[in-house]
Amino acid sequence: MPGAKEFIVLAAAVMSVNAVAVDTLLPALAEVGAAVNAGEDNRRQWLITAYLIGFGVSQLVYGTLSDHYGRKPFMLLGLSLYAAFAGLSVLASDFGTAVALRVLQGCGGGVSVLALSIIRDRHSGEEMVRVMSLAFMLFLGVPIFAPSLGHAILALSSWQWVFAAIALFGAALLPWVALRLPETLPRERRMPLSPRTVAQAIGCVLRQRDSLGYTLASTALVGALFGIVTSGQQLFANVFRAPEVFPLVFGTVATCVALAALLNGRVVGRFGARRTSHLALMGYLFVACVHGAVAWSGMERPWIFTALQSALMFCFGLMLANFGSLAMARLAHIAGTASAVQSLVINVGGALIGIFIGQSFDGTAVPMTLGSIASGCAALAMVLMAERGRLFQPVAAALPAQVAG
Repeated sequence: MPGAKEFIVLAAAVMSVNAVAVDTLLPALAEVGAAVNAGEDNRRQWLITAYLIGFGVSQLVYGTLSDHYGRKPFMLLGLSLYAAFAGLSVLASDFGTAVALRVLQGCGGGVSVLALSIIRDRHSGEEMVRVMSLAFMLFLGVPIFAPSLGHAILALSSWQWVFAAIALFGAALLPWVALRLPETLPRERRMPLSPRTVAQAIGCVLRQRDSLGYTLASTALVGALFGIVTSGQQLFANVFRAPEVFPLVFGTVATCVALAALLNGRVVGRFGARRTSHLALMGYLFVACVHGAVAWSGMERPWIFTALQSALMFCFGLMLANFGSLAMARLAHIAGTASAVQSLVINVGGALIGIFIGQSFDGTAVPMTLGSIASGCAALAMVLMAERGRLFQPVAAALPAQVAG
């Protein structure tokens, strides 16, 4: 049985598998694309999107089955798939095989959804919030440093070692989970395995105005983020001619997301989730429009890109967690399955939006910024739908609209 500190670090490590799989690979996309004959530069973006699709689809499977059979067997299964298919990616010699292996690796990475489940199993109330916050703070460090790790590996060796490092990370977690983590879901608390429960959760997500609106708003914003992730490396390599700067820029932007997430707890306590997230959405749209104008005018420079994207992602960090809370506000009775359904929609839908934005890359930042503007407008439309056309409402004022949903 791990102690409190070890348990928090273990949960954070499991949460981090996706950041390691995606962010570590970003600096190596050009080398991997050339090695597997990806063809035109934009096609190599599928090495990121393929993983995200596998990750998004598999979460519903892990969430549903682990509620019935327990967490530990599926954590071991997912980590095994993650490590195995990352390792096999070292041997990929053609683009189709590389993409297929990334989908399968993403299916293993979907096990990260169980990190929150094991925290919820062991803790409740304020203690659960404290443990989740600590695990999340540790997790936020990974996107900041992972691209630098990938860049360092490339400087010392070949792209195969980037995949090897990802595989080793998953492989290192396996014995840790197997030997130190007991089953956290006792038999008496396990849910019956029922397709009806899944269908009910899907129906609730689609029927509840606030759930559907905030889920789709999150999907649009995550899609814009994935568009930046998939084409950002190309922008720095092909346009700014500074690929070595990209890990630093990515880390700076990720730091802003982390700071916003840490600040969010205090801000929400004072202003509420609605007012905080709606104001952040207005800020997001303003910054996206400014960045679009800069890109369209041809004035884009690395430092301008970094400053504006940092501001954009700060607003993003103030929105996403609050949107998730508002989407789940009336689904507590089916929280586990409903959150898995919402996560599937957000991650798969976001991946598809992201690849559409990424595939539009034309050697400038214009498609990326237009994607952020369009996604922000779509998110605003979805929030207006959820709130019946009223923004910045306090909780008490919003309740009648929710009940009428």
